[in-house]
Amino acid sequence: MAAVAALFVASGVFGGAGPAQAAPTACAVGNPLRPTAELFATDNTATITDPDDQRLRARLEGFELAVSGIALRNIGLPVGSTLVSGVFWSQERQQATYERSREFHLACVDAPDLRRIADQVRTRFQQESVLTFEHLVATAPEIDAFTVEVAGIDVRRFRDALIADPTIRDHLVGGSVSEAGTLILVADLADLALTQQFVVALGGTWVPDTIQYGDREFVG
Repeated sequence: MAAVAALFVASGVFGGAGPAQAAPTACAVGNPLRPTAELFATDNTATITDPDDQRLRARLEGFELAVSGIALRNIGLPVGSTLVSGVFWSQERQQATYERSREFHLACVDAPDLRRIADQVRTRFQQESVLTFEHLVATAPEIDAFTVEVAGIDVRRFRDALIADPTIRDHLVGGSVSEAGTLILVADLADLALTQQFVVALGGTWVPDTIQYGDREFVG
């Protein structure tokens, strides 16, 4: 957080200098530092299939600072990020790939802000798309997706289960695992029951309290 705070000062988010500040109407009520959106991104453009590849040990610290800077310049507040190892299924290649990435937690951003930030990250780091998730209240009509966290799952276990189930890999496409062994899934709302069945079959514990609802978009 110290590095992010330094970016706040350098970019004028605190102190009134620099680019426009985050719009108050986009901030969480009562807590402007509470994330209103998540952004999943990487700077990797290679196909990695070996779980022991050293590129999967990268800390992506420079990447974190670069994306935080992009968010600040686009009226968003980066309030930390989670280093994750992702697994994604390519229907075209019929292959699962590993990817080192970060889940960025952004405060005071609405849908247009989030899309603009994601598009700039995608362009700068030459990505096909960037996954975003905007948090919404449970009654919002825009809700089309959800996120859920599952403790005690390592990335190889998730990868093996994903490729073994054609239905789940076509619907989920992939997921991310934190260094603490927490599986993070972002899925269509229509696939909630399917996702729960997958988690249970994986040996994980489905915890409804970890579910958050919102709008998912692959910006690309």
